[in-house]
Amino acid sequence: MFTATAERPLAATITGSLPRPGWFKQNLAGRTFSTAFAGDAEYREQYSDAIAALISDQERAGLDILTDGEMRFDTDIGGRSWFGYLFDRLDGLQAMPGTEGWAKLSRSGSPGRADTPGDIMNEFAQTKLPPVISGPVHSDRLQYDVIWKIAQRLTDRPIKMGSCSAQMLDKHMGNSFYKDRSESVMALSAALNEEYHRLADAGCAVIQIEEPCLHNIGAASEIPLEVYVEAFNREVRGLRTKTELWCHTCWGNPFAQRIGADSSYRPILDYLDRLDVDVITVESTENQGSELAEIVAALSENKKLCVGVINHRSLQVETPEGVAALIRKALQHIAPERLLLSSDCGFGRQGITRTHAYYKMVAMVRGANIVRRELGLAEVNMPATDKRFALP
Repeated sequence: MFTATAERPLAATITGSLPRPGWFKQNLAGRTFSTAFAGDAEYREQYSDAIAALISDQERAGLDILTDGEMRFDTDIGGRSWFGYLFDRLDGLQAMPGTEGWAKLSRSGSPGRADTPGDIMNEFAQTKLPPVISGPVHSDRLQYDVIWKIAQRLTDRPIKMGSCSAQMLDKHMGNSFYKDRSESVMALSAALNEEYHRLADAGCAVIQIEEPCLHNIGAASEIPLEVYVEAFNREVRGLRTKTELWCHTCWGNPFAQRIGADSSYRPILDYLDRLDVDVITVESTENQGSELAEIVAALSENKKLCVGVINHRSLQVETPEGVAALIRKALQHIAPERLLLSSDCGFGRQGITRTHAYYKMVAMVRGANIVRRELGLAEVNMPATDKRFALP
C-alpha cells in the first residue's frame, strides 16, 4: 500500500543508519529500549538529542522520507548491532561464550577473508558473537513501535523503520532446537512478523525489511532460494494492507566494506519479484546502474524501485550532476512515478563521518531537483542550499 511515496515521484531517502554524533556515548548495553529511555536520564537526553539532530540534518538536506539514524544501536565494531540488537532481545536464544561463537563470513559470500588475520573482515567476524537458538523463538522486547514513535513525533515527514531480516539473523546464528535451518528461519520470520504488526498498528508509514538471503548467500547455502522467498513472505504477511513495505538489498556495509566479489542481481531477479513488498531497493552506484534495465524488466508493475544513487563506501561526495545522470539512466527504463532514490546502504557501521553523510544527502537531493526541473516536477525545498542563510 503506497502511503509515504504516493504521488511523490523521485522521493528521496536514505537506507537507515547515520554516523553517531560524537557526544552520544551511552549504550543500551543489553537493556530493553524502554528500560533505558524511561530510567536512565543520561541515556534519554543523549538519545533524544541525537535523533533530533539527525532528523534535522535530513530535513535540511531535503529528504522526503526520513529515518532515526538507527540510534538504538550501541557503539560497536563494524556494525554488529544491526543484527546484535535482535540477538540480544529475542527470546529463545542462548549466548555462545568466547571464541566458540565467532561467526565465519564464509557463509556470507566472503570465503577465507573472515579466517585471515590482517583482513578487516576477520576483525568484524570476531566481534559478532552470535547466539544459538535453544528454545521457541519469540519477540516482545524489540519495541520498534516505541522507538518509531519517539522519532516520528519530531517531524511531520514519514519516518521509515528498518530491521535486519529473519533469514539474515538465522544465517548468522547457531541452532540446537529446530530440526533444520528451514524450520528455524520460518520460526524467526513468524516472530518478527508480530513485531512489525505492532509497528504498523502504531502508525508507521514505511517498514523496511533488510537483506533477504537471495543475492548474497553464495553457492553453499543450506536453504533453497524458494524457501527463503517463502520465509520472507511469512515475515511480512499481512503488512501491505497496513503500511508501505520496502525490501532493502545491497552488497554489504561492515566497516563500509563490500561482502562478496560478484555483485550482480541477475541470478536472483525472478526471486526478487516474488517478494510480497511494495518497494525493492538496489545498490547501483559502483556499476553505474548497469543492471537497472534488467532489474526493472523483472519487477511487476505494482512494485516501485528505489535506486541507490549515492555511495556509502566512498568518502568522495557525489556531484549533483553525477547523481542526476544516474537518475536519468534509471528513467530510461522506469517511469518517475515508480522511481525512488536512496543511498546504496547505511552510512553508519564505522563507515564515513557525519559530515560526509550530510553532504552526500544534500548532493542526492540537488541531483534529484535537477531532474525534477527537466521533467516539470515540483522541486523539493532544501534549507541547506538557501542562499539567504549562507555565511560570508
